[in-house]
Amino acid sequence: MDTAYVIDTLFTLFSITLIILMVPGFAMLEAGLVRTKNVSSVLTVNVMIYAVASMAFILVGFHLAFGGFQSQTMSQWAFFMFQMAFVGKAINIMSGGVGERAKLLPLTLFTVVMGAFIYPTVVNISWGSDWLAGTVLDLNFVDLAGSTVIHSTGGWALLAAILVIGARKGRYVQGQIRVIPASNIPLVVLGAMLLWIGWFGFNGGSVGSISTKEAADSVALTIFNTNTAGLAGAISTGFLIYLRYKLFDITMILNGALGGLVAITAGPHLYTMVDSIIIGGIGGVLVVLAVPLFDRFRIDDPVGALSVHLVNGIWGTLAVGIFASDPIKGISLMNQLKGVGVIAIFVFSVSFTIIYVMNKIIAFRASDEDQLEGLDVSECGLEAYPEFKRAI
Repeated sequence: MDTAYVIDTLFTLFSITLIILMVPGFAMLEAGLVRTKNVSSVLTVNVMIYAVASMAFILVGFHLAFGGFQSQTMSQWAFFMFQMAFVGKAINIMSGGVGERAKLLPLTLFTVVMGAFIYPTVVNISWGSDWLAGTVLDLNFVDLAGSTVIHSTGGWALLAAILVIGARKGRYVQGQIRVIPASNIPLVVLGAMLLWIGWFGFNGGSVGSISTKEAADSVALTIFNTNTAGLAGAISTGFLIYLRYKLFDITMILNGALGGLVAITAGPHLYTMVDSIIIGGIGGVLVVLAVPLFDRFRIDDPVGALSVHLVNGIWGTLAVGIFASDPIKGISLMNQLKGVGVIAIFVFSVSFTIIYVMNKIIAFRASDEDQLEGLDVSECGLEAYPEFKRAI
């Protein structure tokens, strides 16, 4: 008993370390994809999200999500930290998508609401103490590590924010889509690979135990399938963009890999290798299709977060009902669809309402002048690259 308790505690602590490694992953990815004049503001947002969201979850969110639950299989502090490590990821998804025009203070205030209320409520009705148990809205769906609970939640909140604050100045001009290139491709690669590595703790740690042979096999299968889906996403994206554009765009290939990783996250413990290749490969294709689609609707997402996290969060959750349907265990496409729908309605409606009201009190959007100069100056007073400036 004590040996299993210690092993599972150590495994969870190791998984936490990998998940928190995703914080610099998001920061580097976003810093590389925005313009140099906005890098300090993006990095500041990522640090503040980790600190503020984690504290909000510690003080309020955990109890809202899990009530008085006490883990008997590992240290309660390890379980607590593991759940805390997840909360900032949902908001990280949002931060990149509103980059280069969202002000730091209102975004931080929304982070408090997300970490203390919105995300914990989603956890409550999916992984936690479950207010909806026994009701018609009871969510009997499978989402091991959060294709919907984390990724789609962040995506719906991001969509709400973009609809309220609008596109970056100069992004859409006279009906034309103006390309704004990434500033630092090496940082993009570093950030994406840190996220990829962190995903092994994200999904593997969600199995919850490694102290028996069966549990160890489940963890290994989960991590294997997670990595396989990422590979398939990168490859399918690379081939598709070459067929369409005769070019290999590394930013799209990496987003394709991340799309595959998001897609596998709902059920990596349930799939075969072939399932993972198909699910991850489709995830990469969806990224390629979704990026221009959002642009067509003038939904400005500098890092492609909606395509990676929202679209593939939905796809990954539905994929469980397609590839791992099991009537005995209650796994079905309808149950998966119900989980996606209920959480989508809750997160989008609440996020849109809160951001809309907040925007009336404290402007979420930086002024056109501040956007032109760069948010590093107006929001941080500290430029990431003071030796040169590009007013683009």
